[in-house]
Amino acid sequence: MGVSMAEKVVSVNTIEQVQALFGKYDENVNMLQKQYGVSILGRGGDIKITGADENVENAKKAIETLLTLTGKGEALTQQNISYVISMVEEGTHTQIEELAGDSICITASGKTIKPKTINQKKYVEAISKNTIVMGIGPAGTGKTYLAVAMAVKAFKAHDVNKIILTRPAVEAGEKLGFLPGDMQDKVDPYLRPLYDALFDMFGAETFQKHMEKGSIEVAPLAYMRGRTLDDAFIILDEAQNTTCEQIKMFLTRLGFNSKIVVTGDITQIDLPDKNRSGLIEAMKVLRGIDDISIVKFSEKDVVRHKLVQEIIKAYEKFNEEGKKKTVHG
Repeated sequence: MGVSMAEKVVSVNTIEQVQALFGKYDENVNMLQKQYGVSILGRGGDIKITGADENVENAKKAIETLLTLTGKGEALTQQNISYVISMVEEGTHTQIEELAGDSICITASGKTIKPKTINQKKYVEAISKNTIVMGIGPAGTGKTYLAVAMAVKAFKAHDVNKIILTRPAVEAGEKLGFLPGDMQDKVDPYLRPLYDALFDMFGAETFQKHMEKGSIEVAPLAYMRGRTLDDAFIILDEAQNTTCEQIKMFLTRLGFNSKIVVTGDITQIDLPDKNRSGLIEAMKVLRGIDDISIVKFSEKDVVRHKLVQEIIKAYEKFNEEGKKKTVHG
């Protein structure tokens, strides 16, 4: 018995939507054809999908979901197409409706920042509603960037009067004293990603002005000791590299009218003793406390280049196989 062949037609409202769906040199449609092994043709306002039964059904779901996005004025990119493909696989593609819409803030260059995946949306909502939020997941899921965007939004709305960004200085082993130069020179290299996000959102001049006034502070975690942070939006980045004592010290700095966002990737612990990650402990300790929310991201939320996703997956598979070998070896 051969595979039963099917043909489905999706009707599209405007020719612009068809063009958006097909993409430059048909690159979007080629991606879908390759993924589902179907042929996709545009005929006026109709899109015709031909191929094996189940593949056609899935391709149709993906196309309809992508049309929902273009209908809401979203541009299609390799990233959101591969995200839609993974959602169709999970059967969660109907949730995409929730995504288009709210922007968090506009960058200095006029780019709109908004959640691009369902988990990113959950994260942004959790930050709005809770005093402490932990964003856990792989690199490239927007954990830090979105947290900074939310901080900038709160700052611009005068909900807080200070933004504090901090990271544990694992690379320097927290012994920053031995490095030459002043405080700024010492911490810059590993705080760079945080500066970049703020730069993006404020623009260089405004950013500099706020830094000088002290309304934006970027500092290593060690500098938080002994302070109480009121009226501030505080982000602890790369928290997987904090010890249990450090993260507890940090969380108890919380002052009135402040928010804390903790981000980290528990697969990337650089501490000499991986079992001593304060983030893993904090996730267990704080589970179920009101006004604290833990949001988890997966490789599906990686909104960087499609290859970044492939690389993360390949490493996960490699490490899994390594574990099996040591168990059976």
